[in-house]
Amino acid sequence: MNVDGRTLSHEVSEHIRVMAVRRVRGGERPSEVIKSFGLCRTTIYPWLRKVRRRGEKVLKARKHRGPQPKLSSRQKQQVRRWINGKDPRQYGFDFGLWTRKVVGSLIEERLGITVGITAVGRLLAELEITPQKPLRRAYERDPVAVETWKAERYPALRKRAKRRGAEIFFLDEAGIRSDAPPGRTWGPKGQTPVVKTSGKRQSVNAISAVTARGAFWYATFTGRLNATRFVEFLRVLLGRRRRRVMLIVDGHPSHRAKMVASHVAETKGKLEIYFLPGYAPDLNPDEFVWNHVKKNGICKKPLRRDESLRARVEKDLADIKADPNLVRSFFRAPSVVYTTD
Repeated sequence: MNVDGRTLSHEVSEHIRVMAVRRVRGGERPSEVIKSFGLCRTTIYPWLRKVRRRGEKVLKARKHRGPQPKLSSRQKQQVRRWINGKDPRQYGFDFGLWTRKVVGSLIEERLGITVGITAVGRLLAELEITPQKPLRRAYERDPVAVETWKAERYPALRKRAKRRGAEIFFLDEAGIRSDAPPGRTWGPKGQTPVVKTSGKRQSVNAISAVTARGAFWYATFTGRLNATRFVEFLRVLLGRRRRRVMLIVDGHPSHRAKMVASHVAETKGKLEIYFLPGYAPDLNPDEFVWNHVKKNGICKKPLRRDESLRARVEKDLADIKADPNLVRSFFRAPSVVYTTD
């Protein structure tokens, strides 16, 4: 019975080579020796020639180098520069997300080298480029204004807050629906799992404010947010606070209304409002409150029969309020530049 030597492990192949050569040196016929191992008759003769020239060490198993890489180290780093911080559309592709197919097409177009999809995946892993969910950035976003906020405006606000003994709050609003897409779960392959929940559509709006020290304020409401309602929320937020409040908000129309400016003036310095750069939600730590609520609330714990969405959201927000460490963690997100001291 013949044996395909390619199916043998490196250790077994090495042992066969050594034993076969030693038996021939002991006086046995090469053809009989190799036949006893079930291998092809001509296999043993290259071994014998190599041993005569270089000794028995040539029979040792060696790690195969494998195929020669198609891309040089310099070309690999070039691929990394093409991808890092760039968009496929900058290179003429219609697709706005990087895929192995797009990367392979770019390599072929720019370097004239065809690389298979699997090889592209290995290349990306070697370059420490991993699949990730991207953040959205609006075309209207002003990078200069964002950098000015980080480097100049916010540090100045912190100094002012320290001088005046004020608290800095970041405020934001969000809408939450009962029919939000559920998170992922496990199930047999080819059989989509079913999660039962209420068929009644509910929605609730919420507003909250956070500080880097872990303080958290919130309220829920129905209907649209307008200047009148926002002023009501500001009165509740200030409440009986003894310290001044410096409130940082986005450019929502209700925040910029004349009624709000008049109310701020009436507080005689107890409340100040400042605006984040436009189209920069990643600079507002309170945005991460809503990410947390949506990802860990309705998405993972669907409503029970006849359960109130508003009651559920208020409970989730109350749990956040009771966990200052969680609130402080919203200030440690990669895109946030605010210290918790």
